Amino acid sequence: MKLLVRNIGRIVGIQPAGRLRVCGEEMGRLETLDDAWLLADEGRIAAFGRMSECPSGEGAQVVDAAGGMLFPSFCDSHTHLVYAGSREQEFLDKINGLSYEEIARRGGGILNSADRLHDTSEDELYRQAMARVREIIRMGTGCVEIKSGYGLSTDDELKMLRVIRRIRETAPLTVRATFLGAHAVARAYVGRQAEYVDSVCSEMLPAVAREGLADFVDVFCDEGFFTVGETARIIEAGSRFGLRAKIHANELAVSGGVQVGVAYGALSVDHLERMGAEEIEVLRGTATMPTLLPGAAFFLGMSYPPAREMIRAGLGVALASDYNPGSSPSGNMRMVVSLASIRMKMTPAEAINAATLNGAYAMDLSRDHGSITPGKAADFFLTDPMPSVEFFSYAYQTPLIRRVFLRGEEYKG
Repeated sequence: MKLLVRNIGRIVGIQPAGRLRVCGEEMGRLETLDDAWLLADEGRIAAFGRMSECPSGEGAQVVDAAGGMLFPSFCDSHTHLVYAGSREQEFLDKINGLSYEEIARRGGGILNSADRLHDTSEDELYRQAMARVREIIRMGTGCVEIKSGYGLSTDDELKMLRVIRRIRETAPLTVRATFLGAHAVARAYVGRQAEYVDSVCSEMLPAVAREGLADFVDVFCDEGFFTVGETARIIEAGSRFGLRAKIHANELAVSGGVQVGVAYGALSVDHLERMGAEEIEVLRGTATMPTLLPGAAFFLGMSYPPAREMIRAGLGVALASDYNPGSSPSGNMRMVVSLASIRMKMTPAEAINAATLNGAYAMDLSRDHGSITPGKAADFFLTDPMPSVEFFSYAYQTPLIRRVFLRGEEYKG
């Protein structure tokens, strides 16, 4: 099936074939084309050009962009959107002065979500998660990584990952699955953390691998959670099953998570609110993508990662939503892009590249997603007419996204 989009005011996010990520000064370059058309064929971008050379559209579905802009779909490389219920009571606890760490020590946080998930069926988890999936698609996301980590036992981690597999099989967006059994120490293992790490490595990971349920393995390497040594052990165990690492690092303290992630070739190290010059230097020249989650810093009232210093040092950065019930209950990637500019002083061009091509890279999907490039998946959205690309970040609550297309078909959900 062919799709011809005409009268595009501006195509945003054009990249040449073969470019997998952008780093340093390149992040500030956002290639565009004004007064344009785009042709998709069999779910792939076939061609684009200026309206003066627009093809007839014979045999194609024709869409009039009416002067709006066309952006590549967001690629959200860090979410926890499979969970049971919500945690607004902890929201009130934060308002009343408790920290994230204090809530966790009282048995809230991740353990609270694990208790709820244990008592929720796969079908109900899927129903709740699909409502969130439909929400993020409408807000422009076309690729998403979803983590387990609210199971904390073999049976419940498998339950979560089977729900993620079901989403991958039934939702129109592209899904990557990450095993995060080392999100916290399960209640049954309190005071026996080493034994819990044993169970992650010798019981959970083999079970996940037998069913082929995960693409990546993740560890919450931070103060009060898992140590550098435990993280290394879990990464090594995951690698034996072909799972590349993606690490939660430096959210609560300078944890060594960046260093262990780089040492073991992690695809990404995520959070990085506590990021210093040493960590930036460790990342220089590596294939590991630092991924920033400003929605979590915003919701928790934490410091923001030093994005400007990273980019100035020549790093690429990705942006992701961290959609989860406790520290970032939103999958709105457009808001993430705006926060990156408002609070981390990333230019709109840098933030859009971080939320598209570099986000795809952080899921090992940038060969096929994250930019307007012939041959890539035809995942994009159309906006209302805007005076500039910068307006997209500036008018951060104006509902500008008008139509969403995934694999060359308009999303009507």
